Amino acid sequence: MANKKVSDKIEKEYLCDDIAGKDCGLKKVIDIIGGKWKIMILCVMDKEGTMRYGDLRRSVYGITNTMLANSLKEMEEAGLVERKQYMEMPVRVEYSLTSKAESIVPILLELKRWGEENL
Repeated sequence: MANKKVSDKIEKEYLCDDIAGKDCGLKKVIDIIGGKWKIMILCVMDKEGTMRYGDLRRSVYGITNTMLANSLKEMEEAGLVERKQYMEMPVRVEYSLTSKAESIVPILLELKRWGEENL
């Protein structure tokens, strides 16, 4: 954990100075990956790589079509998922994790390990 030194005192760095504030990095992360489905989608895509919608639907147990479509759209808007559409008949669409999403995987692995050890 990084600490800030102010004159002779060491000031503790908090997760968020203002959790409700728009500039809080932690709140931003929770907003884009929070909730049950987005983490599960990240897990499946991290393991399987590029996937088609139907494969994702079958792999994320219990998710509805609406929740999957909405989650993928939000993740695409946040820059976590890339959607590639092929102009074929029938139309083929593939989803893959961006480098931005891949950069959060090690952090999620640390959370996973913490959960295995502490919960």
